[in-house]
Amino acid sequence: MEFQPSVAFVDDDDDLRNANRQTLELAGFAVTPFADALGALRFLTADFAGVVVTDVRMPHIDGLELFRRLRALDPDLPVILITGHGDIDMAVAAMQEGAYDFIAKPYAADRLVQSIVRAAEKRRLIMENRHLRLALESSDETLPLIGQTPAMQHLRQMLRHVANADVDVLIAGETGTGKDVAAGLLHEWSRRKQGNFVALNCGALPETVIESELFGHEAGAFTGAQKRRVGRIEHASGGTLFLDEIESMPLSTQVKLLRVLETREITPLGTNEHRPVDLRVVAAAKVDLGSAQQRANFREDLFYRLNVVTVSIPPLRERKDDIPLLFTHFLQRAAARFKTEPPRMSASLRLRLMEHDWPGNVRELSHFAERVALGLGDMDTAQVSQPTNKSLPEAMEQHEARLIRDALSANHGDVRATIEVLGIARKTFYDKLQRHGIDRADYARSKPAALL
Repeated sequence: MEFQPSVAFVDDDDDLRNANRQTLELAGFAVTPFADALGALRFLTADFAGVVVTDVRMPHIDGLELFRRLRALDPDLPVILITGHGDIDMAVAAMQEGAYDFIAKPYAADRLVQSIVRAAEKRRLIMENRHLRLALESSDETLPLIGQTPAMQHLRQMLRHVANADVDVLIAGETGTGKDVAAGLLHEWSRRKQGNFVALNCGALPETVIESELFGHEAGAFTGAQKRRVGRIEHASGGTLFLDEIESMPLSTQVKLLRVLETREITPLGTNEHRPVDLRVVAAAKVDLGSAQQRANFREDLFYRLNVVTVSIPPLRERKDDIPLLFTHFLQRAAARFKTEPPRMSASLRLRLMEHDWPGNVRELSHFAERVALGLGDMDTAQVSQPTNKSLPEAMEQHEARLIRDALSANHGDVRATIEVLGIARKTFYDKLQRHGIDRADYARSKPAALL
């Protein structure tokens, strides 16, 4: 949203009004002058994206009355009062009612300009917050894929285009970009939405279990198999099967999955019976399966079989203009869950949102919004900025420990989510816990009741 630094200047003195208009225009503001309060009231609305400056002593409707009427129109509209020495007590009382500032005559031009600069920045943030809220309220069923950048508009268009094509889809994207959300929309926007949406995280199951989960088994197929179990593939027949982190699937299972994709039949463990399935597979990978180096142990023929259509989800660092809108959505959702009032976007918070690279992408942003909703969002920044007498290695160790504790706290002790946000290996993570004396269980126990 473009923000125009505008000023409505109200003064019945023609010479002063014209002189101040020239001063403010030289300072870069778009100035709309008014000779009386009535003309300003006809012009100003709650959507005015600027600052009002008014003299206090004017005929008919004075500056204080104008301020009160504008406050009734929009309590967040910044109003700066220009006063004579005899009006200072009244101006102070007006500031207690919500006026932004008062400037006593005579005043230096810089004093007026600096006050307006500060008020205009406050108004810009207020209008941006309103714009973000309206954008969220006007969102339709695409809400889970929030974003107004060209990359996100193209992504939504592509998902809608292929949803009813009934072809297998490969979704590529870094950790936390929302691959599961895209898979869910492919199902919801397709003719298969009446069927089941069945999700399986291939990296979360050991090799001894994943085949049974996918293909099912008959009673007695192996030790402990006391009754027949319908596998995820069969359960997804008529709907959509979502295989997350497919790059983690064991090679032996990849061979069997390839056959299912080619024949659209399954053979559960413990039987020779072939059962037809009406299946659409959506697979997601956080590595580039088209690269032989990144593909590692993933079968090339399975990649080409899945790669009928590839949908790529951009990381947050490549669509930073979407971050404020996403953050506002997550903040409102977290505030509703925690039963708190969502704070407004401040200049420092917005700067932090836009400067951070968000390696954990949308998931990391969502967790940060939860901390902000709980009033914890700026704690780590304040701690880092405090002076220290520690050596550089000691300070780095302390900072690393704080980052790990923050990630554990945000993810409520969940190891998998924490190491994804931190971007380190599981073994490295546990080594660092031991070195810093951090007990993961402490954070699991501190999980808020509202999230259980």
